[in-house]
Amino acid sequence: MKLLYFLITLLLSSNILLAQQLVEQSKVLLLMGSRFEVTAVAENEVEAWQAINAGIAEITRIEQLISSWDSHSQTSAINRQAGIKAVKVDRELFDLIFRAKKIGALSNGAFDISYASMDRIWKFDGSMKAMPSVEKIAKAKSKINWQNILLDSEQQTVFLKEKGMRIGFGAMGKGYAANRAKAIMQTMNGIQGGLVNAGGDLIAWGKSKQEKGWSIKIADPKDRDKMLGYLQLQNQAIVTSGDYEKFVTFEGQRYAHIIDPRTGYPTTGIKSVSIICPDAELSDALATAVFVMGQRAGLALINEINGVEGLIVTDKNEVRTSSNLKLNYY
Repeated sequence: MKLLYFLITLLLSSNILLAQQLVEQSKVLLLMGSRFEVTAVAENEVEAWQAINAGIAEITRIEQLISSWDSHSQTSAINRQAGIKAVKVDRELFDLIFRAKKIGALSNGAFDISYASMDRIWKFDGSMKAMPSVEKIAKAKSKINWQNILLDSEQQTVFLKEKGMRIGFGAMGKGYAANRAKAIMQTMNGIQGGLVNAGGDLIAWGKSKQEKGWSIKIADPKDRDKMLGYLQLQNQAIVTSGDYEKFVTFEGQRYAHIIDPRTGYPTTGIKSVSIICPDAELSDALATAVFVMGQRAGLALINEINGVEGLIVTDKNEVRTSSNLKLNYY
């Protein structure tokens, strides 16, 4: 018994010593139009920085592939050829669009990457002083339909069926980039853990220098300086979509920057949605889908998917959570 106690004590001491010897390095920079923070926990600083730089390089590569603002990207080529012809793309982009269509089907169209035609109608940068006309909204909305994104697996092509259609990855691109950065960083020598925060799309894995591991705070939408609570993440992602940074108010009604692709109008009724699961891309897409679906239908969807949990804050500041979410309160 004494020998067993000694061995357990020795093992715990070794783990504590190892954690003390690890180093944690972080870099904050602007990527994909958002604030990114890439963190690596490693056996030494050189290995940590090698992993961080590799993660950043991968995020940059993803941005060049999926950006609809870069005229040289394959996504831009797809948009230019809408209603004209199919475009052959890399298998990586083809598969990303395939997964986007699956979320479109799962959410009954609440998530739809062809929403991008609305980017020219609704502006949330302070420049929009009045509601867009009903006619403009209807015209842009007529171009939105995830089922009109036609995929040919054998030819590896993407075809947007209607002229004027556009796809965009604003609702899942950063999550995918975070996934890919994690995958690359995990292959680097000496890496024990890490975190990628892609403008609020966050994924954490492995060891942390924090005493309690990766402890992630969830902001209160009505006061960003206060926290609703926190979650302990272990090889998981958390993505929060909120209207506290981008919104407009017309005639006393607050409109979030997230557009309902089924109506063409911004969503109402929800201030923020947080989705927790092992995959940042899925968390990203579901956060948008649930925001659009509303609290009842959104929570019902979350509760149907194994390994996915969520938290919703309504416009009345009510907090609603999925069945198995364990939120820690201060």
